[in-house]
Amino acid sequence: MTAPMPAPARTLAPVLFVSHGAPTFALEPGALGARLRELGAGLASLRAVLVVSPHWQTRGLEVTTTERPDTIHDFGGFPPELYRLAYPAPGAPQAALDAAARLREAGWQVAEDDRRGLDHGAWVPLMHLLPAAQVPVFQLSMPRSLDAARALDLGRALAPLRAKGIAILASGSMTHNLHEFRGGAARPEAYVARFTEWVRDAVQRHDFRSLADYRRVAPEAVRAHPTDEHFLPLLVAVGTCGDEERPELLDDEIRYGMLSMESYAWGTANGETPRPAPQRPAGT
Repeated sequence: MTAPMPAPARTLAPVLFVSHGAPTFALEPGALGARLRELGAGLASLRAVLVVSPHWQTRGLEVTTTERPDTIHDFGGFPPELYRLAYPAPGAPQAALDAAARLREAGWQVAEDDRRGLDHGAWVPLMHLLPAAQVPVFQLSMPRSLDAARALDLGRALAPLRAKGIAILASGSMTHNLHEFRGGAARPEAYVARFTEWVRDAVQRHDFRSLADYRRVAPEAVRAHPTDEHFLPLLVAVGTCGDEERPELLDDEIRYGMLSMESYAWGTANGETPRPAPQRPAGT
């Protein structure tokens, strides 16, 4: 008797943490934009992309069920061409309802919003990742009460969606002290590298305990993030990943002297465990 064929391995949709930088990232893609475009070329078969962005904060957890989300230009004082950009991706109402159901099963209360569009934390990186705007997109808000430990919990609750063809795009920033913003060329601040290297090591080792307590134990954490809403999407992303998954470093540029563009991907290396992010010597 012929032995039955083994069942094919279940493929998980990828997870990305993208430091979306300033809104001008839409016009100035740099190395990260090129890397996102390269990754996105293999993602056309996704059912949907779920985006978590710090630019949509709500009292409780909300999910968009919008059929045709508008492009929200939620910023001011930038070049006129930035306001003419649009990202006309379709919404994903059924995928959003499935995500809400999964979150409720995990104990989260979730409301639905059928009108909201895509904020720039969503559409700016998506313009590089999926420029054809054909893959359906929906957003999950960040509750204002969210902290690091609960962000990891939220990621764990979202993890089963990956088996349903829903990719997770956690859009934030590795560092985000806008009080130190300097336009034009600027020498990177040393604290940015110290904080980034600590985070990279903790993420590689799945050190959830340290990440949950990062404001106390990471070097220069409070300077890197005077408020933590732009860091929490990284913890959501980490929470969705299995113990055997390791991050692939997408970019480690530092813009404007203080804005780290360090970004990661999990589950994007042709279905294999992604390459570990390379280590940089301390202080570089």
